[in-house]
Amino acid sequence: MKMVTKMNNIVLFDGDCNFCNKSVQFIIKRDPNGLFKFASLQSEIGEQLLKQYNVTTHIDSIVLIDKNRAYVKSSAALRICKHLRGIWKLFYSFLIIPKPLRDIGYNLIAKYRYKWFGINHQCKIPTDEERSRFL
Repeated sequence: MKMVTKMNNIVLFDGDCNFCNKSVQFIIKRDPNGLFKFASLQSEIGEQLLKQYNVTTHIDSIVLIDKNRAYVKSSAALRICKHLRGIWKLFYSFLIIPKPLRDIGYNLIAKYRYKWFGINHQCKIPTDEERSRFL
């Protein structure tokens, strides 16, 4: 089992979800300094991190582990935006909106993501540079 020592900027995503996989590619493209590392929720390391941070393994969300704390749903997405290149940084300011309101839209997309975007039956083969960003 691969152990993770640095618990900053780890993004856990649903490896079966096309939308989630496209989101990972979106982050990689806008994170030229390679700040974020990635693992699927279904992977051994993903399950280990969920357990370590007391996040249910039945999570229907992206998870960001940063500064030894786990963030889910819109909190995770907006905290990721803070570090992206371009206009995406501005989305971080939406954290001032109460979480229940922010998560309404997030929950809607999460509920229908397989129907709208499909299930991923094949993984994109990462480049050598991208491969180093996956746990």
